[in-house]
Formats: sequence, structure tokens, C-alpha cells
Amino acid sequence: MSICPCGSGIASAECCEPIINGSRPAETAEQLMRARYSAYVGVRMDFIFESTHPEHRTGYDHAGTKEWAENSEWLGLEIISTRRGSADDSIGEVEFIARFGNKDGEALEHHECGQFKRSKGAWFFTEGTMVKPRPLTVDKIGRNDPCRCGSGLKFKKCCGK
Repeated sequence: MSICPCGSGIASAECCEPIINGSRPAETAEQLMRARYSAYVGVRMDFIFESTHPEHRTGYDHAGTKEWAENSEWLGLEIISTRRGSADDSIGEVEFIARFGNKDGEALEHHECGQFKRSKGAWFFTEGTMVKPRPLTVDKIGRNDPCRCGSGLKFKKCCGK
């Protein structure tokens, strides 16, 4: 028994494999997202194409996508959030981070909000938007505030010199 690469902790045969091989449809947008990640891991490009909504298949590069999937080391999938996309919805959004390594051994992340649409009872991926990193914020320290280093001194008498 092999554990599903989607990170569910469930055996592949009970998780994403039935969705990928067409014996069971994805019930939610998140299930389809997990199956698509597993399909990339297994280089199952026909499923990636077929699970993309027909109106969004223009420009799909089957050979290039296959080459990328084959040359990547898949390191894990993290589902950040889901909006709608349940068995009762017609649209959904799944924010996720797919981690992978390239052929040079560099660890990379693909952070995306994927859009999904249900058509004729089946979920399809429509499009994705890359999530930009949040800007780094630094709280301003007043001269008379306690120093952040934990010394117990005022900032102006410690690290603020």
C-alpha cells in the first residue's frame, strides 16, 4: 500500500487514484486539486488535460508539461484554504502550495489560488492565479520601549545605541 502523494495520509488506491483513472469523480474542488497534484507526481498528463475545463484548454502544452513533471522531484502539497467547492457548489477556489525540486536540486514552491467549476456533475480546473508574497512589515520601536533582545533595558540604552 502506498500513501497518496497529495498529503491526505490515505492510500493512493482509496484517495486520488480512482479520480485519476476515472472510476470515481472528484466530489469537491479540493479533491480535484489533490488528484491533479498526484497526477503531476505520477506524470499522468492526460488527466491534467481532461480535468481542465474545455473552455480553458487553449494553449495547453502537453509535451512541455510532461517534461516539467518528469524532471521535477515532488516534495509535497499543502492546502492553505478552500472557498466554496463543496459537493453542493458549482464553483470553488483552492489556495495551495505545491513544493518541488528542479533538476538542479533547487527546492521551489508554486503558490496558487486555483479556480474550479462544476459542469455536468464533474469538477474542472479553470485557471490559477499566483499568490504574491506578503510584504515584510517591521514594527517601529520607540526609544523608550523595552528592547526586543530581551535584555530588560530600554531600546535607546541597548540595541538602539
